[in-house]
Amino acid sequence: MGRHLFLVLGWLSVGLGMIGVVLPVLPTVPFMILAAFLFAKGSPRARDWLLNHAHFGPHIRDWEARGAISRRAKIAAAVTMAGVFLLSVLMGLRPMLLAIQAACMIPAAIFVLTRPE
Repeated sequence: MGRHLFLVLGWLSVGLGMIGVVLPVLPTVPFMILAAFLFAKGSPRARDWLLNHAHFGPHIRDWEARGAISRRAKIAAAVTMAGVFLLSVLMGLRPMLLAIQAACMIPAAIFVLTRPE
């Protein structure tokens, strides 16, 4: 893949992360971590901007250094996943859809909750 493709995908990831700032169901930090990875291949300047960002930079640096997720982010992720699942139950989604949702969310929650802080 060319440098420009990594740059475009990086900015797309930043855009999705920014949507996640206002839309609680969409995660922000994982998209910013992905953007940092993509920028490393497409634009060192954009990567430096992201790593030095006051809000996102510390999360990305913690992840890259130790695979760490802050306690606050872990709690937010777990509560959001549980809330979405509860909302799905209350909306009366079919059991098969609930099973698929649970099969995706449970491993994701386990992964997030078992990362170092």
